[in-house]
Amino acid sequence: MTASGYVPHMYSISIKGVVVRDGRVLLLKNEREEWELPGGRIEPDETPEECVAREISEETRWPVTTGPILDSWMYYINEAEKHVFIVTYGCYPDTDAEPVLSHEHKEVGLFAEGDIAALNMPDGYKRSIMTWFAQLRAAENV
Repeated sequence: MTASGYVPHMYSISIKGVVVRDGRVLLLKNEREEWELPGGRIEPDETPEECVAREISEETRWPVTTGPILDSWMYYINEAEKHVFIVTYGCYPDTDAEPVLSHEHKEVGLFAEGDIAALNMPDGYKRSIMTWFAQLRAAENV
């Protein structure tokens, strides 16, 4: 606590990637039965771009090239009673292989843009996915 009474908040930081291949986005199902973007905690010695590429590779065995930042927001996880600061990046897949499920998740899936709204998933992830689909479409039309 400072002299003014202010107590700084400490939050976990999670860097997530939106990876679209052949018109479908890569998602993972967590222990809360939610679909989520691959990614995770940033290490002290890495950039956010390095973090998301490492995490996606660890969780799915998909190498990716990190693209632009898409969004950021605070997410409250009810079950854990904690806030997490989420940052999402658009990512380009560097493989034609099928994703491999790691021990960190219950299921891996590839979903079409039209499937996203109905999935059990935080709204921030849905917003990031829609943003990346829109940017990829715009890039095709240049």
